[in-house]
Amino acid sequence: MLKIGSYVKVTDNTGASLAQIIGVFGGSKVKSIPIARVVKIAVKKAKPDGSVKEHEMHRAVVVRVRKEYRRADGTYIRFDDNAVVILDGETKFPKGTRIFGPVARELKAYGFDKITQLAPEVL
Repeated sequence: MLKIGSYVKVTDNTGASLAQIIGVFGGSKVKSIPIARVVKIAVKKAKPDGSVKEHEMHRAVVVRVRKEYRRADGTYIRFDDNAVVILDGETKFPKGTRIFGPVARELKAYGFDKITQLAPEVL
């Protein structure tokens, strides 16, 4: 699970490559951040020609976490890195048009259907 202050990879084509989690939506006393949680991020590294610039703040959803995650059927899943996808304003739609790498199946259950459609693999 992630925490506030964690650095995460941005896995879409908005131009950002690295971001830091600076807040969590849905509660002020959240200790750990699971998959499919909406967070506030600050972009730390970005391409100069991208739609997202460095030092900007955006909403994002967590799509991969390194810590193993227990599913309802009793299986566990974990990924190689911690990654987020930047959201377009207050909606549940991604700001970019492509998603790189696999995403968790739990995103569809939380209403992030567009992200699961754009992802090359849903685990």
